[in-house]
Amino acid sequence: MEVLEFIHYSIGLQSYPSPLEQYMRNQKELLVASKAFTSETKWLSWWHLLFAIGLYLISLLIACSSLPLVIRIASSCISGLIVVRLFIIYHDYCHGTILRKSWLAAAILKFYGLLVLSPPSVWSHTHDHHHKHNSRSSGSNSGSYPLMTRDEYVKAGSWTRFAYALSRHPITVFSGYLTVFLYGMSIRSFFLHPLRHLDSGLAVVLHVSLLTICWFQGWDVLILAMILPLVIACGLGAYLFYAQHNFPSCQLHKREDWHYVLAALKSSSYIRMSKLMHWFTGNVGYHHVHHLNAKIPFYRLPEAMNALEELQSPGTTSLHPRDVFACFRLKVWDVDRGHFISFREAARG
Repeated sequence: MEVLEFIHYSIGLQSYPSPLEQYMRNQKELLVASKAFTSETKWLSWWHLLFAIGLYLISLLIACSSLPLVIRIASSCISGLIVVRLFIIYHDYCHGTILRKSWLAAAILKFYGLLVLSPPSVWSHTHDHHHKHNSRSSGSNSGSYPLMTRDEYVKAGSWTRFAYALSRHPITVFSGYLTVFLYGMSIRSFFLHPLRHLDSGLAVVLHVSLLTICWFQGWDVLILAMILPLVIACGLGAYLFYAQHNFPSCQLHKREDWHYVLAALKSSSYIRMSKLMHWFTGNVGYHHVHHLNAKIPFYRLPEAMNALEELQSPGTTSLHPRDVFACFRLKVWDVDRGHFISFREAARG
């Protein structure tokens, strides 16, 4: 059969499959193979959740203690990183990946979502949409950063260009506490759809209440227990989400060419980190694996990548300042050239 196929290819009776056709042909096989890693170890999920909560509470106690200020600041920063890990656990729960039938886990993690200004109704809706439409070069950007093609950017008015540039600016991303979470996911969502997102209003009320309580305990408690951890967690989280789909080798596709597996393998990054940062970020760097199958628990993502050959050559980036700068230079998608370009290149085009 292989000899006959070779002859057919050689004389033109049959054309070689394109990369897209190859991915489409293997899509079902790869998805089936990934299902081997979707089984949850219930006690391990609980261990990760409770251990992270315990560390978070200890770090907050140290931050609010009478120890030397430098120790309290360091502990406050660590608590912010632990908030990121807890967010990944919350994220997996919202996907129905871990602790699905536990009312206690639901109570804990939904309350956590309110605490970190990520109301369950908003996060689940926008994030599910993001998974279904990840890295299309056109269409709705709900649950993701806005994206314009070069033609759209050239035709846009000055105000539209300004708003678009602002949404992808490093200051906007690293100010995620205010821009993405407090305003975007909580205040804005509540005022746009108050009945649908009642938990958004509840998140804002809870947040203001906690800020007030901390303020009465002193400015140091307010900053070290609330503001600094959330600035770190939300800023890092907002950037990680940006770098997961805005990296130099990212490939986007038109609606008619898009499909799920291709978007996972070519439009979602692997973010290189130290083992410690992989722990703090709950393996979020294995994002291409997560987009292939969102039912794989976060603690099994490395295992899946190591076992499936198709997942071992992803587009990569890192948290090194050089790579962060390279990602932020990617502003507009050039459909003709098939890669991101800067605003300056778009204007010249």
